[in-house]
Amino acid sequence: MVKAIKGIRERLGLFLAVMGPGIVTAFADNDAGGIATYAAAGAKYGYALLFTMFVATVCLAIAQEISARTGAVTGKGLADLIREQFGVKWTLFAMVVLLIANIGTTASEFSGVATSFEIFGVNKYLSVPVIAGVVWWLVVKGSYERIEKIFLALCVTFFSYILSGIIVNPPWQEVLVASVTPSFSRDTEFLFMAIGVIGTTITPWGQFYVQASIVDKGIVAKDYVYTRWDVFIGSFFTGLVAFFIIVATAATLYVNHISMETAKDAALALEPLAGKYASLLFGFGLFGASMLAAFILPLSTAYAICEAFGFEHGMGKSYEEAPVFFGLYTALIAIGAALVLLPGLSLYNVMLISQVVNGVLLPPILIFMVVIANDKNIMGEYANSRMYNVLSWFFTIVLILLTVLLLAATVAPDAVDWVMVFFGL
Repeated sequence: MVKAIKGIRERLGLFLAVMGPGIVTAFADNDAGGIATYAAAGAKYGYALLFTMFVATVCLAIAQEISARTGAVTGKGLADLIREQFGVKWTLFAMVVLLIANIGTTASEFSGVATSFEIFGVNKYLSVPVIAGVVWWLVVKGSYERIEKIFLALCVTFFSYILSGIIVNPPWQEVLVASVTPSFSRDTEFLFMAIGVIGTTITPWGQFYVQASIVDKGIVAKDYVYTRWDVFIGSFFTGLVAFFIIVATAATLYVNHISMETAKDAALALEPLAGKYASLLFGFGLFGASMLAAFILPLSTAYAICEAFGFEHGMGKSYEEAPVFFGLYTALIAIGAALVLLPGLSLYNVMLISQVVNGVLLPPILIFMVVIANDKNIMGEYANSRMYNVLSWFFTIVLILLTVLLLAATVAPDAVDWVMVFFGL
């Protein structure tokens, strides 16, 4: 009995030691743009899109597991492996597109910071520079271990969305039925929203970051059994949080026929319908989500570009040891925050453009990931099994098709109608 308890304690200790990269990356996927998408899905279509969260969560878990396993086995980041396996041209393409997309997405995260503070009555010209300075200082001056604790603390703020969903007291039987029953409509906007819900959950930068953070933390293959749980737990709670955001807005905004365009609209609209606490919790969750992603987006970009071109990188390095890494991080923070403060700039358009650019990058990144994870010369005994390989390719193809449809719906909405007619939908 004592021996069994000791074994459990040892395994728990090992899990806690490696915990972090999977949970942090998965939670960061629920950024300001993602929250706005989930809230809009609930406000416009009620509970009809809840089933898509199951699909999104499974896809996220598979993508993150592959990235994390590859990092633990090879000790190399995704950008580094892409350069080695596919050449400089593909690497350059991926890095240029990633940089453009992440500048826009970083701006959207600081927009989320500004929005969350505005809910509490603080002007963006005060909140954004202060938060940008705090984010920069903590990473440049802190160690990986200290920063990861801050990331995990910010993950806790997401549970405010679960509380918001409980406070509104939805019809739980209807919610449960919708959760396990697929819904489909020929309405182009419905399809766009369904694709958006899934697409906002799996991002190119997320795959670069989780693998880089696995390597930076020093996790190796023998510890991977615990890291796999880190990834799966993070993916589960990411889906759960998104689920409750949809529930909260469906039970209030949809029922009362109130439209919304931003996460701020959702938070403010909740107050007269569900009470002040639901509104404040929603705003608090938006702050935590935006703050976490404001850390992660610039870091993922700096990691990827430095890996790709052989520059020193890592939060454990000093500014003098890794000037390019910290220089890129600083530039992305400064540009992202500055874009939010520019008068007359449509942050909605910035988010839309970054979503399109991410959509261009995601298909090749997914293919690179699965090909590398299937290569026994690289992965050895940790390469994908035959069954897992079939599953990985299936979900990769599904995500690629959804990404193509999302791009078509964004760039040329009429194209979606032609696709649906072609497939007889």
